[in-house]
Amino acid sequence: MKNISYGRQFIDDSDISAVVETLKSDYLTQGPEVDGFESDLCRYCGCKYAVAFSNGTAALHGAYFAAGIKNGDEFITTPITFAASANGGLYMGASPVFCDIDENSYNIDINNIFDVITNKTKVVTPVSYGGNPVWLEKVYKDLKDRGIVVIHDAAHALGAKKNGHGIVDFCDMAMVSFHPVKHITTGEGGAILTNNEYFYEKLKLFRNHGITKDPEKLEFGKDPWYYEMRELGYNYRITDIQCALGRSQLKKSDRFLKRRNEIADIYYNEFGNSEKFKVIRGYKDEDSINSFHLYPVLLSDGEQRKRFFEYMRNNNVWVQVHYIPLHLMPYYRSNFGFGEGDFPKAESFYSREVSIPMFPAISDLELEYVIELMKKF
Repeated sequence: MKNISYGRQFIDDSDISAVVETLKSDYLTQGPEVDGFESDLCRYCGCKYAVAFSNGTAALHGAYFAAGIKNGDEFITTPITFAASANGGLYMGASPVFCDIDENSYNIDINNIFDVITNKTKVVTPVSYGGNPVWLEKVYKDLKDRGIVVIHDAAHALGAKKNGHGIVDFCDMAMVSFHPVKHITTGEGGAILTNNEYFYEKLKLFRNHGITKDPEKLEFGKDPWYYEMRELGYNYRITDIQCALGRSQLKKSDRFLKRRNEIADIYYNEFGNSEKFKVIRGYKDEDSINSFHLYPVLLSDGEQRKRFFEYMRNNNVWVQVHYIPLHLMPYYRSNFGFGEGDFPKAESFYSREVSIPMFPAISDLELEYVIELMKKF
């Protein structure tokens, strides 16, 4: 059997046709497909504004910029996430502060966020780990009252809901990712979703070198060729080719979401009572949806985890570990003084976690093979 990855894109003829049609058009970048994709995202996610970027990391960089974070400020995030969640703040010169995870949701422990807030805290960046939406409703008003900007890293959580609320409802900005292993793909890509016009305008500038041609925003000229660089921005533009793929993919998003939850149910039904594996189940009501970007399995300890990881890979199942805690990365150790023991729940989770295959294109035969391997282990 060929290798079965922990995650993989699903591309069909409609996606290919959408890309080919754009390749034959007048615009390959900065054209109508970008605007169309952003409008589609707004409708799907229930927000006013969307700004698409070349990748999710660039989108997060833009969000930290729009939030006005700078050298000397602090931002709070979880240690169980990919480097990009914190890197955006580091790019702006701010310092990271971590808050340990909740042992049940694997998300940042929202009950402890206020314990690590200081007068330097300007941003909180919760992450909906694996697609399980973080409960921002409980903390958003208090954070907003303190003047703190909430950037929801929802890279894993397109389509997720908590108590009837979507990923943009209790934050100032939300980031979604379109990497091939995510819910929909543009190859590489990401977007910031927001209901705040000020952030929206800042994000658009930041994506395009800080340049505007808007006559109402020009200071020194009004000629038809004239433009001004208003901010120090970057070239983080996404192409029409990518956005054509994204628009086609977004039409299938609900189908993808349903299939991911079906797979999660199968895993839980097989291993929910297992003594070897701790697995999770999806929500059983329409008001809350785990979008299951990942399906994390916890082993009893680090030694068992290593054995399981090697066993699965030796049998062509390309499992992965998500994530090595950020505070244990050499960069964070040497530059900010973090080390082992600082966040024990995150470190315990990391020592036991393996992500098993979770993607809509997995066949029933492949899924049965994964399950049988796990039973043999």
